[in-house]
Amino acid sequence: MSKIKILIVDDEGIIRKILTRLLEDEGYVIRTAENGSRAIAAAGTFKPDLILMDQNMPGISGIEALITIREKFPSITVIIITAFGEVSQAVEAIKKGAYDYLEKPFDNDKLLLLIGRALKHQQLTNELAELKQTVSTRKSFDQIIGISGALKKVIEQAKCVVETDASVLLQGESGTGKDVIANAIHMAGKRKNAPLITVNCGAIPFTLIESELFGHEKGAFTDAREAKPGKFEQANGGTLFLDELGELPLDAQVKLLRVIEDRKVTRLGGTRPINIDVRIISATNNNLEEKVQKGTFRLDLYYRLNVFNITVPPLRERKEDIPLLIDYFIAMYNKELNTSIRDLTSQARDMLISYPWPGNVRDLQNCIQSAMILARGGTLTTEHLPMRIKGYQVAESEIFHTGNGLDENLRQINAKLEKELILDALSRTEYNRTETAKLLKISRKTLFNKMRLYGL
Repeated sequence: MSKIKILIVDDEGIIRKILTRLLEDEGYVIRTAENGSRAIAAAGTFKPDLILMDQNMPGISGIEALITIREKFPSITVIIITAFGEVSQAVEAIKKGAYDYLEKPFDNDKLLLLIGRALKHQQLTNELAELKQTVSTRKSFDQIIGISGALKKVIEQAKCVVETDASVLLQGESGTGKDVIANAIHMAGKRKNAPLITVNCGAIPFTLIESELFGHEKGAFTDAREAKPGKFEQANGGTLFLDELGELPLDAQVKLLRVIEDRKVTRLGGTRPINIDVRIISATNNNLEEKVQKGTFRLDLYYRLNVFNITVPPLRERKEDIPLLIDYFIAMYNKELNTSIRDLTSQARDMLISYPWPGNVRDLQNCIQSAMILARGGTLTTEHLPMRIKGYQVAESEIFHTGNGLDENLRQINAKLEKELILDALSRTEYNRTETAKLLKISRKTLFNKMRLYGL
């Protein structure tokens, strides 16, 4: 166990010698400083657990040094030593962050007792902070649904990097939940009270990338009617999540690298550099090493952002997580959709577990949402699942309805297929009707008419 370090600050050499001898005999590691400026420097290099500091010194006073030290090194405990009759100033020092004060001439036993109490208080404070951090970390990662070994490995890796500011690169297929991991890392870390700003690098128009990331001044371009801070400024003090990193154009990569290296950003049309303090988490479903080899992604930027790498496995490689995710999404959408789904049949559950889920967790989520819209209440069955999950099969009982002719049977089967295809497309696009129409290759008007026909 490392010994406790104490810094003694006093402009009187005899006081420094007396205190050094007394405290070294008690087993403490001691360093001394004769004024406030040297105390501030020693706080950074010696990193003491506790500082005994005289209140009145030439140059920077003890209280001035206290204020600076508490700002830069808030974990260091400071005890002020004050002359008789200057108690009011010592009380002011406590308001500025000192633990307590001791009057000269002091009793050695009283000093040692005060130091012991201060160090015990510091220990309890540190333990409480660690406990709060542990609870915060557990709570953040509890939002990740799953029990598979593959997912547990991802969570353990993410927990390792929580307390650092290291850049994290999350790799994995679309829909695996990379954004959920990024959010957990941010919310469990020391930046959790600052913003987490997400940038979808693949969704920003090429001409607006610089403005979105770095901001712009009024008049910087035709539509810049007012100044606007970029994503880096918005995330200052917090975390910037660069989703779909592999879609970032080369010229934007150059500017991003410069900002990361300089820790400064200049708005488009501006001249004043703005200091930034941002932790970067990136995500990609591309193989960036291949893009580096092809010359479409900068090697130096790759190294900057890939300090700590986490690969999020696809859902087909962690099938034991699917039942938990199903139950989670049913509970979630019962609230959002005002439905009352109680469960799903074993056949439907088995079908969902065995499906390969090319779109991963997001694909499963959309499937559950679509099925619940069809069922509305009671129990989900295979009948409510999208056709792609069932392999677009039609049950024999649906083909041969007694009394129905071929044309009528075909009309009913086609109507059912069309309805489920539309529902599937709607869920895939998160009910964006314009995108749904594009996906189905029909007009918005046709889509609206069919949605009205099928009660969607």
